[in-house]
Amino acid sequence: MSPFTTSPEIDNALVAPTAWADEAGIHEQLRWLRHNDPLRFVQPTGYEPFWSVTKYNNIKEIEGNKKVFVNDPRPTLGPQGMAEMVQQVTGRKHLIRSLVQMDDPDHSRYRRLTQGWFMGTNLRKLQARIDDLAASYVDRLADLGGECDFVRDVAIWYPLRVIMSILGVPEQDEALMLKLTQELFGSADPDNRRSFEPQDFFKVVEDFEQYFLRLTQDRINNPTDDVATLIANAQLDGKPLPELEAAGYYIIIATAGHDTTSASTAGGLLALIHNPEQMALLRADPEHLLPTAIDEMIRWVTPVRHFMRTATQDYVLNGKTIRKGESAILWYPSANRDEDIFSNPFEFSVQRRDAKQLAFGFGAHVCLGQHLARMEITALYKQLLKRVHSIELAGEPRYVESTFVGGLKSLPIRYRMK
Repeated sequence: MSPFTTSPEIDNALVAPTAWADEAGIHEQLRWLRHNDPLRFVQPTGYEPFWSVTKYNNIKEIEGNKKVFVNDPRPTLGPQGMAEMVQQVTGRKHLIRSLVQMDDPDHSRYRRLTQGWFMGTNLRKLQARIDDLAASYVDRLADLGGECDFVRDVAIWYPLRVIMSILGVPEQDEALMLKLTQELFGSADPDNRRSFEPQDFFKVVEDFEQYFLRLTQDRINNPTDDVATLIANAQLDGKPLPELEAAGYYIIIATAGHDTTSASTAGGLLALIHNPEQMALLRADPEHLLPTAIDEMIRWVTPVRHFMRTATQDYVLNGKTIRKGESAILWYPSANRDEDIFSNPFEFSVQRRDAKQLAFGFGAHVCLGQHLARMEITALYKQLLKRVHSIELAGEPRYVESTFVGGLKSLPIRYRMK
């Protein structure tokens, strides 16, 4: 009998951060669910029950129906009693209120404030800067002498520098931003968490808020051409943004703006190391294959593991009824390995063109920074392919223990420059 057939074993495994650090294991669980119980009502110990959604088309259907399925009050997975603890400790409903927590009309109004920064015209202005940064981080590879941890030495720092320069955070504060991001997204990971105390997670958010409160005041007094200036001086209905929403805006850009890109960059390299024939294809024709290769890396890694939606009315999906007030978790890594959508989904192919991956989400909440992420990864790989002759593993890759946002936290490599 399959180890995944009984409850609550599979329910508890799905929410265990340690399970998500085991790539093969979690994908086997998700594959079993897609084939046997694609829309499953799960009741893991210590969590309010929810629907587990593992099929590509079901996830798209939920994401495409923003009136029936909303983000508030449960946009991400959290333990039972967390909302009450937030209220008790902070005196407010939301620990963070960013675009992730918002629904319309607020979501559309807040999203429009910065959307132009992440669209074509403005991104084209950034191309030269991104290319220069990509070259400088491959210079760093050369300086490291043929062996390094690609995650810790290159992949985390390159997109961090890009997004912080856009946001307006000075370079000397990047280490702090990285530390806070890892403590926020990796709060269950023993290498990243601040402590085992739940209250310290609240302190991470407070540290973010205090930093951006100071930055806001500086940009009000000394406006410049960056996103921080836009947020600090933005108005809705003739009033400045409330502190909670302004802080949430900063936090989502400062964290998601680099962590997910670094995960896809590193995970893509590991996939190429494991599939040397794909590396050879990419090296032979980077101009034509990089666009599909980058999308395949993003599909392969899918750094955002889930978001959740809550039904505002009864809704029949895949023959089952999700009742009003019930929540559904959308497992994006599962959607991106769906055998009904992708041919040979467990094969990494730089030529893949058979379907659009869902790593950036779908619908109204599709990732604001998706085009920037593709630009950054493309620029770095152009430099890598041009200047690095060969790359191989020099140790065991390790993954972040996280159910929300994750990827490699260590990728030891050995390489030879051209």
